Amino acid sequence: MRRMTARPANAHQARLLRLLRDGGPTSRAQLGDWMDLSRSRLAVEVDRLLDTGLVIADGLAASRGGRRSHNIRLAPTLRFLGVDIGATSVDVAVTNAELEVLGHVTQPMDVREGPVAVFEQVLAMAAKLRGSGVAEGFDGAGIGVPGPVRFPEGVPVAPPIMPGWDGFPVREALSQELGCPVMVDNDVNLMAMGEQQAGVARSAKDFLCVKIGTGIGCGIVVGGEVYRGTTGSAGDIGHIQAERDGRPCACGNRGCLEAYFGGAALARDAEAAAREGRSAELAARLEAAGSLAATDVAAAASAGDAAALDLIRDGGTRTGQVLASLVSFFNPGLVVIGGGVTGLGHNLLAAIRTQVYRQSLPLATGNLPIVLGELGAVAGVIGAARLISDHLFSPA
Repeated sequence: MRRMTARPANAHQARLLRLLRDGGPTSRAQLGDWMDLSRSRLAVEVDRLLDTGLVIADGLAASRGGRRSHNIRLAPTLRFLGVDIGATSVDVAVTNAELEVLGHVTQPMDVREGPVAVFEQVLAMAAKLRGSGVAEGFDGAGIGVPGPVRFPEGVPVAPPIMPGWDGFPVREALSQELGCPVMVDNDVNLMAMGEQQAGVARSAKDFLCVKIGTGIGCGIVVGGEVYRGTTGSAGDIGHIQAERDGRPCACGNRGCLEAYFGGAALARDAEAAAREGRSAELAARLEAAGSLAATDVAAAASAGDAAALDLIRDGGTRTGQVLASLVSFFNPGLVVIGGGVTGLGHNLLAAIRTQVYRQSLPLATGNLPIVLGELGAVAGVIGAARLISDHLFSPA
């Protein structure tokens, strides 16, 4: 398979590549304005990138008076693979160098089957996308997994909902299979990067991105960059204690937020409500399907079911209590709520907002939007493509 044969030689070239990624085809004159470089220095750096094949000339730009400048764009043949592995499903997408999704497939999958089985499925999905004609090969791949990752090595570390994954060399193994560079990160960090690249957080520099899926995590973006902490475990808010000596959690502690909310906890509480006679709507769904999921709670709430609405409000309130402390501590400019459980929609968002605005400091919440993510299922794969492009568009 193809691999990128060149990397930017210096910080100026790296910045040029990222500007072209985020802004699309751009004139030399405009690049000069953004880069604050002399015309001669800019010409040298652009010409060197043209020689590598990472960028190409793309016709004449609009006139700004005098001699017309040429547009420059990233090579249209570059392809990135984005893989977003969740607890119960996997999304795989191919993007161009400007991170536009060219092909996207999703399949149900249980992460507890272990890395070998999961990556067999991922590779089969990548092959399906190649077979569709959107890519001959991949110049790089970004991978998200639903657990803590030691970022420099691309290795999961004791992930609570991922038995068999501890220490598995994800980055190294997939790089060999795909024949291209690979970067690995926690899935919620990638969701944050996706919303920053193409979603609701495009203009935000300091924000929190909360993913409520089977579990709960938080991506922290500071000054436009993901903050991972010293070892990569920053943002693991699902295991902040929400209730002293409360329910047992998969991590081994008690009272964690994730033990009370998230897809797994919500399904368990919904089944309890159905069996205890507190919800005829949920009971009917349980009898028909044999089990319940967050989507059943959302449907029951839409039908006005009081027990389902209470479950959503309780979960949103607990999440809001944890977020309120984070908002007072971090003072973000935006809070984004995403993940599979956001199908619960505005009932969930209203409960989170109410608690955060009530509990956090007025100075922190006076102008704080708390919003649902825009990108849905493609947030993670776009973020994964951004992760690998950030790596490849850095000085060699």
